Amino acid sequence: MAMSPKKQRGELFSVACPSRQVLQNVTSRWGVLVLVALLEGTYRFSDLRRKVGGVSEKMLSQTLQALEADGFVLRTAHPVVPPHVEYSLTPMGTEVAREVDSLADWIEGNLYRIMKQRNARSAASAH
Repeated sequence: MAMSPKKQRGELFSVACPSRQVLQNVTSRWGVLVLVALLEGTYRFSDLRRKVGGVSEKMLSQTLQALEADGFVLRTAHPVVPPHVEYSLTPMGTEVAREVDSLADWIEGNLYRIMKQRNARSAASAH
């Protein structure tokens, strides 16, 4: 689905709509965690990797590249030796990060309910 020059709304339920790839980039496990972390401010790659526990260097790099391509993350390379690269949110990135932060906050706040349901289902299937 090609986007025309005038504003056009995406169609997530359309298999050909590019909004599906954006959704994947934003809502992947690492996408959500990177966006929420960057809400706190600018990070260097190694600091961001420490913040987002469990992410490999390769996955973090791929996630940052995808979010940068979508216009959500700004990569700033400083001309120094050794190289100094920082990542921050663009204005549009801040908008989407606030949305996924709300979802992440809901999950954290309701984790006890979710785990209670999981445990009940697990116990029921064991019988």
